[in-house]
Amino acid sequence: MVVLSQPALNQFLLLKPCKSTPLFTGIPVVDFTHPDAKNLIVEACRDYGFFKLVNHGVPLELVANLENEALSFFKKSQSEKDRAGPPDPFGYGSKRIGPNGDVGWVEYLLLNTNPEVISPKSLSIFRENPHRFRAVVENYITAVKKMCYAVLELMAEGLGIGQRNTLSRLLKDEKSDSCFRMNHYPPCSEVPTLNQNLVGFGEHTDPQIISVLRSNSTSGLQICLADGTWVSVPPDQTSFFINVGDALQVMTNGRFKSVKHRVLADTTKSRLSMIYFGGPALSEKIAPLPSVMVKGEESLYKEFTWWEYKKAAYTSRLADNRLAPFEKSAAD
Repeated sequence: MVVLSQPALNQFLLLKPCKSTPLFTGIPVVDFTHPDAKNLIVEACRDYGFFKLVNHGVPLELVANLENEALSFFKKSQSEKDRAGPPDPFGYGSKRIGPNGDVGWVEYLLLNTNPEVISPKSLSIFRENPHRFRAVVENYITAVKKMCYAVLELMAEGLGIGQRNTLSRLLKDEKSDSCFRMNHYPPCSEVPTLNQNLVGFGEHTDPQIISVLRSNSTSGLQICLADGTWVSVPPDQTSFFINVGDALQVMTNGRFKSVKHRVLADTTKSRLSMIYFGGPALSEKIAPLPSVMVKGEESLYKEFTWWEYKKAAYTSRLADNRLAPFEKSAAD
């Protein structure tokens, strides 16, 4: 448990609590084995940009192994953890989120999902047994990628795209710019005395195509509904949560919405989340897919490469509307 003075807390974003926010019971749940899963996925992505996936086929043993490794890292002394940082962007980071002034009550490890280029900084902290950590991470990511490809292929079918690998091939590309992040939100006991909520990770959308999230049983994740209401997502440590990213919103010409989300820190329990961010190759052109659009439908977005969008996204603040500069105006 971390105890901070009021001046120290002031550097973090504090939110006045809304009227008691119960856990939201309307999160779409998709059973991966359901015969109509493809349509349920499309419906959830259209209405929420977010859904819970059950019967996903990822062995829970792989999840537990990685959670244990991550927790053993985050329990180390600050000086030991700092040896795996500062992030470049891969490696260990604490409190600072990106280079543009965003902060949160979080510490994290960011890894490249290409096994050949896992950051030496990330492995250095596991000097007692770096090969075990690497194997555990790779086993988990391999299983999650396989599941993610299948989700994208069902999604393509549900959208009526002729080639079911239209989306999944972007992540299967050996040059796919994907990454994997483990976030640890320590408890903070001071916040209740302030009658405010401490932001662990500020509101944002994910710039990639898709994000696959798994967290422990501590609540804190919130998503923003279409009407602007923030709701708390009930945690489920045996399931995965799927987020639509900005690139997928563009590729579906706005049919799917990139979900705005945030994490609030807990006062007594730590939260651990593990997120696979599936992105295309840096040179990949991102634009609405003709196979999704109907005859005469206008494109809402300018074409851009993933590198162009990624560069713009990482020079912005978390809460910025990163897609706005890429939207077509009436004059375009």
